[in-house]
Amino acid sequence: MIDRRSFVLASMTALLPAGVSAAWRLRQPAPQTVDYGPAKLDIYAPDGGRGLPVVFFVHGGAWRIGSRTNVNAKPGFLLDQGFCFVSIDYRMLPEVDVATQANDVEAAYRYVRANIADHGGDPKRIVAMGHSAGCHLAALTGLRGGLPGVAALVLDDTRAYDLEALARSGGMTRTYARAFPDPAQWRTLSPATHIEGRKHPPTFVAYSRAKGREQDSRAFAERLRATGTEVTLFDGSAYSHMSINRDFGEEGDALTEAVMIFLQATVV
Repeated sequence: MIDRRSFVLASMTALLPAGVSAAWRLRQPAPQTVDYGPAKLDIYAPDGGRGLPVVFFVHGGAWRIGSRTNVNAKPGFLLDQGFCFVSIDYRMLPEVDVATQANDVEAAYRYVRANIADHGGDPKRIVAMGHSAGCHLAALTGLRGGLPGVAALVLDDTRAYDLEALARSGGMTRTYARAFPDPAQWRTLSPATHIEGRKHPPTFVAYSRAKGREQDSRAFAERLRATGTEVTLFDGSAYSHMSINRDFGEEGDALTEAVMIFLQATVV
């Protein structure tokens, strides 16, 4: 016999994405949603927190889809670990271009840096984290100086580090070609373009088993290391492009453990 509580839990589990437990869903904290100008962002903060490190998350979705609510277990897990968590929206293609999306990310970061102390966060300990298209945008804005004072970067699985090299290698797939239709903008919109000339914040680079991810991530990591930047490269070949993001914060997840070791060494 199934009691009412077990039935509710089973029903909720059936509605969740793969890898997300009902137990997590039941303890998911509620965010405070604010309008930062171009779009909205959600702030997750523990009651009574003060001076906590902050993870500033940029979602993926091929620069065309996705939402600040696509966070899976991240908020609950990170709050349990003594962090504030912020997830942002930014305007989508084709409403705006990728250059404008990068500007949106920087505007969201400025808002968070100016206001996160009111929510218990430390504006001097903000970590920018992104997956897929959000990984590209976090890397681009973080390396070009658009996230002043950012303490670290956590970059989770993209090939869009060097668009010119991607085109030469035949990796300019339809998704990338639609996002970056003008070759004249490729250098400016490539995170790798902004590497040389200075040391950057500590950077965690993860790649999945998706085609080309390891090669491009390793090349990007080596260019960063050449500037004296502290780089952690994570072999995520056990993950798909989606699971490397979706599983973060789930019990026993290897990427989560590696990221937390990195964060302990950089901002905690």
